[in-house]
Amino acid sequence: MTDAPRLTVRPATDCAYDAVSLGEVMLRLDPGERRIRTARSFDAWEGGGEYNVVRGLRKVFGHRTAALTALVDNEVGHLVEDLMMAGGVDTRFIHWVASDGVGRTVRNGLNFTERGFGVRGAVGVSDRGLTAVSQLTPDELDLDHLFGELGVRWLHTGGIYAALSEQAATTCAAVLRAAKEHGTVISYDLNYRPSLWKAIGGQAQARTVNRELAQYVDVMIGNEEDFTAALGFEVEGVDDRLTELPVESFGRMIDDVATAYPNISVIATTLRGVRSATVNDWGAVAWSRSSGLVQAVQRDGLEILDRVGGGDSFASGLVHGLLTGESLETAVTYGAAHGALAMTTPGDTSMATLKEVIKLAGGGSARVDR
Repeated sequence: MTDAPRLTVRPATDCAYDAVSLGEVMLRLDPGERRIRTARSFDAWEGGGEYNVVRGLRKVFGHRTAALTALVDNEVGHLVEDLMMAGGVDTRFIHWVASDGVGRTVRNGLNFTERGFGVRGAVGVSDRGLTAVSQLTPDELDLDHLFGELGVRWLHTGGIYAALSEQAATTCAAVLRAAKEHGTVISYDLNYRPSLWKAIGGQAQARTVNRELAQYVDVMIGNEEDFTAALGFEVEGVDDRLTELPVESFGRMIDDVATAYPNISVIATTLRGVRSATVNDWGAVAWSRSSGLVQAVQRDGLEILDRVGGGDSFASGLVHGLLTGESLETAVTYGAAHGALAMTTPGDTSMATLKEVIKLAGGGSARVDR
């Protein structure tokens, strides 16, 4: 068994929150088994790359969480708020922005997502230009009150939020600095999305922004595309169609990242081999300076209902393990198990239970529980 990574996490008794996210929370509209272009009805969910992590930490793992975000003060914004409340995430830090009536200057983000099946891949269509959180400035957040007076043990954010606008990247840096000043551990999911960076400088700008933010990060998360596109570290011999992913290649990449960023204590990456939209090979590796490289159980031929949010649920399981002082091996095992379970249900956010995560992490099967 590997040792717990050397992360200095503030005591729970000194903090009002175990984990807080910084990022956009969108309204997800899901056509179910239909396609977006042929749908006549949609299920409504809340979701967002950063938010999904703290939602899982609250709903599945029982931690005290909140979200730093912004919404337009209209009916859609309050629908998103209501969905967040149902997930147990504290909404007191939502920055509410007055509506201009039609969304000319500020809007709430929408995300249409179809799940895909077999040879037809999942499709996401985001409608998030000029959203409230993309215009959020640091002075609209009382960061000293949150991180200093109330106290936060862990902050999670990532490359999706940083890509929303130049202002979002600036605000992200300010929040990370404030968190670091108050001793909050910071995790960052690179979550590279070409469509988000396309209009603001592309991959070159993504690397500029993410390299600047990486200097504040304690736990860096991503897949092989993320580390290459967002930070410029190559992973040799990786193809998302492969059914066997070369773990050794990730080990070499992780060594490069750790050398470039000595502030990073833990690096974790998911391993996904795409056989079809509904069958993936799924696993994860993680590294820390005290433990070296460890690997979760590899689940080849994993059947998937909805892959969106699987990486976020991996992150929340990993963070749960690290928050509770587990070994890195246990933490990455929780993450891989939680991500696998989250992809068996619809929506961005996890519907798993802690009991199910522990059972699967321990090698449990899908036999009926009676």
